[in-house]
Amino acid sequence: MTDKNNIDFSECPLLLEGGGMRGIFTAGVLDNFLEKNIIFPYVIGVSAGASNGISYISKQKGRSYFSNVKLPKIRPYVGIKSLLKGRGFFDLDFLFYEYPDKYYPFDWDAYFNSGQRYVMVVSNCITGKAEYIEEYKDGDRLLAACKASCTLPFTNPVSYLDGKPMLDGGVCDAVPIKYLMEQGFEKFVIVLTRPKGYRKKEKKVWLPFFVYSKYPKIREALRGRAARYNQAMDIIDELEAQGKAIVIRPKAPMMVSRSEVDTQKLDALYREGLEYEI
Repeated sequence: MTDKNNIDFSECPLLLEGGGMRGIFTAGVLDNFLEKNIIFPYVIGVSAGASNGISYISKQKGRSYFSNVKLPKIRPYVGIKSLLKGRGFFDLDFLFYEYPDKYYPFDWDAYFNSGQRYVMVVSNCITGKAEYIEEYKDGDRLLAACKASCTLPFTNPVSYLDGKPMLDGGVCDAVPIKYLMEQGFEKFVIVLTRPKGYRKKEKKVWLPFFVYSKYPKIREALRGRAARYNQAMDIIDELEAQGKAIVIRPKAPMMVSRSEVDTQKLDALYREGLEYEI
């Protein structure tokens, strides 16, 4: 499929931003793609984008909607109770190690036989650098990588992948457009979870000495994340103006927060993505 800018969907990458529960917009867009049989050969996801992306690769329309909108009514996994139990503000152990087996089975065969490349972005606490993970054989490692990509700083315990401490991919590379350009891609389809024009406030970030005290590089990365995010947005705006990128965004104003639990708001944002004119 080719759009009006002559961007061939069968040849360009699909980039999925994170954003916590705002990722329900991305879930709607991906189900929209599945309805239209739009299959990208290369997909890269960060944080919630990574979590939604695996169900797109396995071609399970509605799976991400279920986990974001219906599942919290059955088994709440977001909030203070989870945090106080030591499982983090988002109970990622439940989401990645119970949900796929007990509530909405993940189609492992469809994922591993998709023929698509799928990349999950994680942040290495030791190096303070992003890593770009692919996994096509080991289901446990796939889930560990996706969990690491979703491990929010401050509110969730550090995750481990291949024995290395990891945090949310958004810390080091929230919107990996520069990475894709370095891979040789020239045209892009990008799904963002903030309205057009959004930028993070760049201000001095103070971190208590005990926060990630063992990982000085990740502390440094946390301080610079807003500037990196804004730089990525500037690049994307330029690519869009040049006709080299299709950027799919929710409309303003954004009524859904990162930790949103209002199912009506979540459903509305999902429908916006599902009905987005592609």
